[in-house]
Amino acid sequence: MGKALIFSAPSGSGKTTIVKHLLTKFPKLCFSISATTRKPRENEIDGLHYNFLTLSDFQEEIARDGFVEFEEVYRGTYYGTLKSQVQKLWQEGRVIVFDVDVAGGVNIKKQLGDDALAIFVRVPNEEVLLQRLKDRNTETEESLKTRKDKFKEEMTFESKFDRVLVNDDLTTTLTEAEQMVSDFISN
Repeated sequence: MGKALIFSAPSGSGKTTIVKHLLTKFPKLCFSISATTRKPRENEIDGLHYNFLTLSDFQEEIARDGFVEFEEVYRGTYYGTLKSQVQKLWQEGRVIVFDVDVAGGVNIKKQLGDDALAIFVRVPNEEVLLQRLKDRNTETEESLKTRKDKFKEEMTFESKFDRVLVNDDLTTTLTEAEQMVSDFISN
């Protein structure tokens, strides 16, 4: 088994921005592409951003025990990490970076133990989160309400992670994330 980094956060906390930055700084890191049943957003490419599966294909993978973890994040919308992808990356000697929801992060950490560093990314408060989501211009009023409701639940997971990274000032946050990753992969 190899090493893994797990980044989890409420939607809009900045975890994907942090992960993208780290992937440019550490050549050994490799992004784990999650599978999902949700529809692609504009400019998302199947196999690059996500593995977009139909609900029936996703359920077939569940039946085959094909996931390291999976979760119904929103009603009818599943996300998961394919075992085949993880094994392939470890065989290449890579450190896998997971960008997953909080429940998925906890599940991966349980399976990988000390071979994984689980980092919870949070924003200073709910108002900052809502503004970031609005600034994306990808959310409807209904999806904003759903994400706001989910935020409170997701924040209860913070204590289940190895480290917490508060994303208030992005430059500071990126520096702190680099140090966390450097310390972990050099051990």
